[in-house]
Amino acid sequence: MRARSTRRLLSIGYQLIAGGYLAYRGAVLVANARALTRLTPTPDAQAPDGAPTVSILVPARDEALTLPMSLPGLLAQGAAQVLLLDDGSTDGTARIAAEHGVELIPGETLPPGWSGKSWACHQLAHRATGEILIFTDAGVAGAPGALSAVVARLTAAQADLLTIWPRQVNHGSQRLLTPMVDAAMLGHLPVAALDLPLRGAVAANGQVMALRAEAYERSGGHAAVRADLLDDMALARAVKSSGGRVRIALGGEAVSVQMYDSYASSIEGLAKSTLGLHSGSRLVLVASALWFHAIYTLPWLLPTSPSVLALRLATLADRAAVNALTGRRRPTDLAEGLLGPVTPLLALPVYWRAIRRRVTWRGRSYNQ
Repeated sequence: MRARSTRRLLSIGYQLIAGGYLAYRGAVLVANARALTRLTPTPDAQAPDGAPTVSILVPARDEALTLPMSLPGLLAQGAAQVLLLDDGSTDGTARIAAEHGVELIPGETLPPGWSGKSWACHQLAHRATGEILIFTDAGVAGAPGALSAVVARLTAAQADLLTIWPRQVNHGSQRLLTPMVDAAMLGHLPVAALDLPLRGAVAANGQVMALRAEAYERSGGHAAVRADLLDDMALARAVKSSGGRVRIALGGEAVSVQMYDSYASSIEGLAKSTLGLHSGSRLVLVASALWFHAIYTLPWLLPTSPSVLALRLATLADRAAVNALTGRRRPTDLAEGLLGPVTPLLALPVYWRAIRRRVTWRGRSYNQ
């Protein structure tokens, strides 16, 4: 009898904790849906007199397949300067960039103590002439008028750093893990918390980051975060610590991205930043893996009851709600919610790679 009573109390306690966490995520998603601006492209907008000049900066390493899809849109935005740095590519990236007429910078040899992307961005910033610097990944696509929308939002928000969450374009096995990028950030931190004087109250997405040049210099730029594999978050913290204002916007119909081309590449890409997202602690990383299995997978292994059924439904709704928030509202996008219970299992290879002492990305290995 006592054992049965103990099991019942443990079950009730677990359900309260899991339900409370999922309710918190739901509340954050609702709050962020109300607070976040979705960029609307303005293809016919004319830059007003005295508008700040813009440099679009693209670090590229082995991006021959993505550049033909992204470069035409970037070059058509009307920026004062578009620079692409070829970071030691071996697949013809430089040739394709030259064919599109973009100003090409051959990357210098990676010095000790730098991550590849931070070094590439540092070189780009050194050559940039714009009053606004927009760092964007090679796979990011901008609709006509996207640049005007980004600059308008940066100005309206009085931000020193505006980080954009592009709308993801996923197909096939890309759907398995890539949306975790949105779920991890947009469902945990209310954007209202960005103004709190706390080091952890910051969010950033390195796929598109628009900074005022003076704020970039004041923060120390990428040189200040040279060794950090989570360079976007580190740079946002540096901007905030130096007195800058950080803001977030959703890409909406203006900015989209295809992050990875397969489940395998998403494992490799996510693994390089996962330990950093857990404060560099392997203990926290393991605890996180166990936590998400307990929240999303365990309810499907428990005996059915009204409260367990409610938990199951919440695990399905969670991911679908994130997709809806980011503008991914087609039936196939919303159906990704069905992957909620198995997502922790699909993420196990990410955790396994992230816990190692060395991670590999784009042909380079880093200690962590």
